[in-house]
Amino acid sequence: MPIKNRFAEMHDEITGWRRHLHAHPELLYDVHETAGFVQERLGEFGVDEITPGIGRTGVVAVIKGKTDTRGRVIGLRADMDALPITEASGVDYASTVPGKMHACGHDGHTSILLGAAKYLSETRNFDGTVVLLFQPAEEGGAGGKAMVDDGVMDRWNIQEVYGLHNMPGLPVGQIAARPGPLLASSDEFEIVVTGKGGHAAAPHNAIDTTLVASQIVVSLHTIVSRNVDPIKRVVLTVGTFNTDSNASNVIAHTARLEGTVRTLDPDMRALAEERVRRVAEDTASAFGARAEVKWMPGYPVTVNTEDETAHAIDAARAVTPDVDPETPPIMPSEDFAYMLEARPGAYVFLGNGDTAMCHHPAYVFDDEAIPLGCSWFAELVERRMPAA
Repeated sequence: MPIKNRFAEMHDEITGWRRHLHAHPELLYDVHETAGFVQERLGEFGVDEITPGIGRTGVVAVIKGKTDTRGRVIGLRADMDALPITEASGVDYASTVPGKMHACGHDGHTSILLGAAKYLSETRNFDGTVVLLFQPAEEGGAGGKAMVDDGVMDRWNIQEVYGLHNMPGLPVGQIAARPGPLLASSDEFEIVVTGKGGHAAAPHNAIDTTLVASQIVVSLHTIVSRNVDPIKRVVLTVGTFNTDSNASNVIAHTARLEGTVRTLDPDMRALAEERVRRVAEDTASAFGARAEVKWMPGYPVTVNTEDETAHAIDAARAVTPDVDPETPPIMPSEDFAYMLEARPGAYVFLGNGDTAMCHHPAYVFDDEAIPLGCSWFAELVERRMPAA
């Protein structure tokens, strides 16, 4: 693997950072210890500027190249937060915090970007400015949006933005990407069905919300099969079904459904919301019940821009022979999407080998992927802003 030699030398050090972060996971915006660790390392590297508190608890750092003849600025992003999962990996550096775990590899992403920061601070072999974005709250808190809303792109004049995510199932040593949609949007909905409670022996005197809600569940799944263009991708899931009855001989007065809708197409996203509302409300009405729908927009589609994806793939090919430039899109969501809505850029997958999937209690980040991730970030900077 033609990684940069400096990262082979730094591998043990970066692995040590990663395992420290793994043992001390923090959730959402409550990443004060992690952000402090990041700031300490950045200070040791001698970066030109460190600004904490962007997007509440995010950290922004600036590294200037040897020259700046063209005013180029590139942003590199890593996420810092963990998940509310009890670890079952069995590693000797496992989480020391009960009920919290780096089960998605954000400890790896943060350490990789720190490794790249150390190298770029040492060499400064580029013409322009690198802005490092250490982001909180990717796991459901929209920390990427918080940083964008805090003006990170305009304040630091970021022109392009790039990020990576480890990917179990891809071999260590591979980088995969694609132009266009890469990860899905993710919206949530809640449907409350109100009927008329009663005795199970006299259903004719009640409006059975369990039956009505069941019909709604079945009908909602026709949205994908009968309303969505067959060549487009939408996933609808009803994840919970609860009533206000705890007895087998009672007809419930209310029922509550909760679910998610994921898609790779903004038009299908709007269609899904309209159809969920219509199906729920009209189905309930047909039975004499009432359905109230609450729609909770989540992360948008993660869309890689064409030119920037080409740059990301070129950098990948310079550091590894194993590059997939047309990897299929997948349906998880990612709040790097907000940064890509604000600026052109690209997101890539970094192979993590044959491990448990992300968000699994037995997930393990493969430290052998670290040098390649660092090399990709550094190579991308040096290619996009070649030294004058």
